[in-house]
Amino acid sequence: MFQGITEADLPGALEALLFVTDQPVSAVTLAEMLECDVSLAESALLALQEQLASGNRGIQLREVAGGWRLFTHPAYHELIEKYVVSWDTRKLSAAAMETLAIVAYSQPVTRGQVASVRGVNSDSPMNSLVEKGLLREMGVADAPGNPVLYGTTRTFLEKFGLRSVADLPDLAQFVPDEATRRLVAERLSAVRVQVEAVPDGEEAAKADGQPSQVPAEAAGETAPAAPLEDAARAAVTAAFTALSGAVEKIDFDTLVFETDDE
Repeated sequence: MFQGITEADLPGALEALLFVTDQPVSAVTLAEMLECDVSLAESALLALQEQLASGNRGIQLREVAGGWRLFTHPAYHELIEKYVVSWDTRKLSAAAMETLAIVAYSQPVTRGQVASVRGVNSDSPMNSLVEKGLLREMGVADAPGNPVLYGTTRTFLEKFGLRSVADLPDLAQFVPDEATRRLVAERLSAVRVQVEAVPDGEEAAKADGQPSQVPAEAAGETAPAAPLEDAARAAVTAAFTALSGAVEKIDFDTLVFETDDE
């Protein structure tokens, strides 16, 4: 074990390490840093998580995207939002939040399919989300023009405090009535495409270097639909707003405030 650190000191040592990182760190990496068994590191992480959860603390420890990371407590999110203006150093507009929610719940999807659900052109928020690293290209659809398919990224999981997209909240709990629930379900089901996800380029490259494809009938582009009703739009956005209590540590030297809609 690292010099001067005892087993009883492990939770505190882990808290110190995680405090200075801006991304999830695996138990294996933490164990290597502390020169201890992975099982000891995992036990200490769970102990620290329990201490923070039961001690009325302002931070929480969560296991997200394959690692462990400290987050601010959701109970204080509004206070922090007031202090730093945005839950993220690069604020998401309502249009971007709605677009991100649609992609997350029905990925992989094309730009045309997102526009079909929203009822408006979504190129601007899509471009912004790709630039922010929240969306990525997952391949192309085997349809006229081979439109690009988009999905969420590892960064998306980190920022929203999720281990995987399977942890997304059930949209049903955010809709006000049965009619709205059916509308949201129908719109998302209409564009949902089943395709094997392609890892980020940094993590792995496809053996043949070519983007993945899905059958045209599965990816079929649909004609633009009427815009989502306000209640349905509020539901998909509220699901993500609920997740955004995971406020990251802010680097004030690089803080950027956006004033225009995306």
